[in-house]
Amino acid sequence: MKTTYREAMRAAIREALLRDDRVFLMGEDVGAYGGCFAVSLGLFEEFGPERIRDTPLSESAFVGAGIGAALGGMRPIVEIMTVNFSLLALDQIMNNAATLLHMSGGQFNVPLVIRMTTGAGRQLGAQHSHSLEGWLAHIPGLRILTPATLADARGMLWTALEDPDPVLIFEHGSLYNAQGDLDDDAGAVDVSAAAIRRHGSDVSLITYGGTLPTVLESADQLATEGIDAEVLDLRTLRPLDDDAILATIRRTHRAVVVDEGWRSGSISAEVSSRITEAAFFDLDAPVARVCSVEVPIPYAKDLELAALPSLEDIVVAAKDVVGAHG
Repeated sequence: MKTTYREAMRAAIREALLRDDRVFLMGEDVGAYGGCFAVSLGLFEEFGPERIRDTPLSESAFVGAGIGAALGGMRPIVEIMTVNFSLLALDQIMNNAATLLHMSGGQFNVPLVIRMTTGAGRQLGAQHSHSLEGWLAHIPGLRILTPATLADARGMLWTALEDPDPVLIFEHGSLYNAQGDLDDDAGAVDVSAAAIRRHGSDVSLITYGGTLPTVLESADQLATEGIDAEVLDLRTLRPLDDDAILATIRRTHRAVVVDEGWRSGSISAEVSSRITEAAFFDLDAPVARVCSVEVPIPYAKDLELAALPSLEDIVVAAKDVVGAHG
């Protein structure tokens, strides 16, 4: 069945609402308006205001309410419009949701799911173009999911709702209109494992989320030049699937990590570090990284695109890793 990423997310929410009476969606404009990115369009009419709840413009307040509802036995899905607004709720996310299980000596789980749009490339200006999932992946007590495919958009939510602890789902804004085939019976997916999206033998291209389509295009371009690239989609940034990362390195012996976050202190830095710590002697070349330029994301289209990881950047990095080191 042909569908879009947006429709797959909506189907996942609808299924969760039908399967479990404890599930409800809350956030800014998720009700009659259908959500800022139209993910919840039509759900208010189907399920009503008790289960599709519009909130005031206070992220700290409604994330806190979600935490309270989760502690009270509900299964809330909290939508934060874009990732920059999560900073307004960072105290709730880091000091409450992520810590209550530990601070209560294991007595209180927080089965909360927080969804938010992330990423640049849509001319929304610096404040609405952040890729901060790497920051939040730094926090113990959270699970960080980055669905990049239709199947993951459809299947990760239910798995997240079954988790007794808080899960953050980052949906890249550039993916919402992505279209493709999705099985009618598509359902929950395993969020504990990274996924090989393309097999190869010469270099591993490691990425996640909104950069996956560009990385796959880069792999196709590299193939025309005789370089066989493997593409690993991390899918989950916390906890990282170390086994999958190390396995791809031991097959190809070279790596390029592609991350829309800024280079300093990024997920790409963490992945690179883990590779050098655990598979240094399997490498035939230093690990390369392709990240966003370390500036606030520009509004002007040409400048914005120049600041983000591009197909050309990835191809050049891969060719350098393969060619310069044999």
